[in-house]
Amino acid sequence: MRADIRYNLVIDGDEFARAQAAADEASDLPAERIDPEQFYCTQLWDRYTPEDHAVWATLVKRRLETLEQQASDVFLEGMRLLGFDREFVPRIAEVNAKLKGLTGWQSRPVPGYLPAKAFFACLSRREFPTTVTIRPRELLDYLPEPDIFHDVFGHVPLHADPVFADFLQTYGKAALHCEDPYHVERLARLFWFTVEFGLIREQGRVKLYGSGLISSVGESPHALHSPDVDRRPFDLDRVCDTPFEIDHYQPILYVLESFEQLRDAMHEYANRVLEESGVAA
Repeated sequence: MRADIRYNLVIDGDEFARAQAAADEASDLPAERIDPEQFYCTQLWDRYTPEDHAVWATLVKRRLETLEQQASDVFLEGMRLLGFDREFVPRIAEVNAKLKGLTGWQSRPVPGYLPAKAFFACLSRREFPTTVTIRPRELLDYLPEPDIFHDVFGHVPLHADPVFADFLQTYGKAALHCEDPYHVERLARLFWFTVEFGLIREQGRVKLYGSGLISSVGESPHALHSPDVDRRPFDLDRVCDTPFEIDHYQPILYVLESFEQLRDAMHEYANRVLEESGVAA
């Protein structure tokens, strides 16, 4: 069976096509008319093949070998609280049962990549769009789009932390209602350098928390130890002024001193964006 056929088995059907179409159409809708429930689909867990589960197990094993030394304590605590299965692709409903009582966040299955506006609408409701496909073994080291390993293993543990959870919802609300291209670009850079490629200092050591680093065997040690990386102190305005490219290891990364620093800076920036957009904070 060709890899591209196997890869799409879990999203084969009318339900998934309708959900993706609704997400794509949201880009042309005003914020108040976007209904994220239209983007979500069913995780048909029984469709995962033994090879899918083997890929999950391989990815988890490879990352756990070094993650205890590399990752933020907050991220590791989230992993402990959520207790992902190491051998099988997770059932999203089981993850949510643990997550709900911690922060009220929920992972909601989606068939694939969501355009920005659809994605932000989900975040503003404390819902994280979670891709249900898993990469084929042929693309074990790099996948250009999200999959369930990147989304659940890489992102969701931080959603168990109340401070990060507040930051992410505030970010979603500001980004959803922002129409000014200046702020749209700045918010995209903020997401990139925090949620995807963020570093944090804990007990005097720089550690990973961004999902792009957490889920990457190759870039994680590069981000922490390479002399070619400029690790800058986090400053929201400086972050938002920094352009990025997606097709190589990141030469610039920003280091938080705490997640409270990120949450408080985001609240201040969100109030400014929402006020300019005429939306109540």
